[in-house]
Amino acid sequence: MRIAFLTALVPVAKPDTGFEIANAAILSALREAGHEVVAFGFVRPGEVPAEPDGAVVIDAVDIENAVASPARKLRWLGRALRDGIPVACAKLRLAGGGRLVAAVAAQGPFDVIVLNSVMLPGAFPELTRLGPCVLVEHNVEHVSARQNAANAASLPMRMLFAREARLLERIERRLWDEADFVWTLAEEDRAALGPERAGKSAVLPLVSGEPVRLPAEPVAPAFDIGMIGTWTWMPNYTGLDWFLRAVVPLLPADLSIAVAGRLPPDMPSPPARVSLLGRVPDARDFLLSCRVLALSSRAGTGVQLKTIEAMQLGAPAVATPLSCRGFTELPANFRLADTPEAFAAALVATVAEAKAGMLVRSDGTAFIARQRAALAAALEQGLAAAIARRRSARSA
Repeated sequence: MRIAFLTALVPVAKPDTGFEIANAAILSALREAGHEVVAFGFVRPGEVPAEPDGAVVIDAVDIENAVASPARKLRWLGRALRDGIPVACAKLRLAGGGRLVAAVAAQGPFDVIVLNSVMLPGAFPELTRLGPCVLVEHNVEHVSARQNAANAASLPMRMLFAREARLLERIERRLWDEADFVWTLAEEDRAALGPERAGKSAVLPLVSGEPVRLPAEPVAPAFDIGMIGTWTWMPNYTGLDWFLRAVVPLLPADLSIAVAGRLPPDMPSPPARVSLLGRVPDARDFLLSCRVLALSSRAGTGVQLKTIEAMQLGAPAVATPLSCRGFTELPANFRLADTPEAFAAALVATVAEAKAGMLVRSDGTAFIARQRAALAAALEQGLAAAIARRRSARSA
């Protein structure tokens, strides 16, 4: 098939955020299945697509809140208020207005249009008319926005996130009906679509990056406890904040803790025993250098890429139940805990077992193979169903 993959961020050689890693995994699986895929979207200034011949870059522009200037954020907000759309959609409308839809139409026709998240079709509703459409719901966005409103520190931010939630829910429910098929990343999110859409939806099990190649010799641990993520995304930061405020004070002072990944510029200073590393050169090397991983999600929908990476590496982990959404089976070296006291106690016990050599990395090979096979099957199911449904609608 010839497929248009429409995404806010076109995958680059080194994907940074969980959203980008998921994009790369889906796009790679489509191409491995033999489909001709053209990715349309944006890149950050200075970046280039991982597959330049299979990409149409609409613009090189920063569309992330964490790096946007106050003036740009005000422009996004002004456009959102003017057009009655979420800020998340307004920034894309400003970046691609008059060009994105025209670029897709000029490269067409396509057998299937993959709408990678609701944000682009929320900004450009006409995209659903370009051909059979499959929507990728990375998260149930209005639920995440509602959680952000509940967790926001100020009244203006609570009001802004509440507005996002109301408008995103309207857009999502429209797209769930308009799309010929919907992919979610977790079964819990698929259930949120409602029973009436069960026949036109499936879950995409993901893998993170290339096949795991563990070093021949064990890596000497640099930290007892490690965490990695895009902490500028509020649902992720909610979990990090909970860990730093509620869990770390309960841990022994001699445990070393490292946090890697993008951090908010206005983040408060962490406890003295916590090292903030920022973006690390290689996420996998960092994860391998930690005795135990802490997966502390307290908000968000979709699936946690950090959890997938931990499973692929066979790493010991302590996780909240929300961190493991989307998984019915967990590795033997995962412990679940949902209160600060239980989470701290599980970390202490797991680190002690790791130091004593009682915990070993599990073999993630079988997990990766299962994920890849299920991902390929779900992709083919959605593509075929979308084409069949659109043909049936035309002949009716």
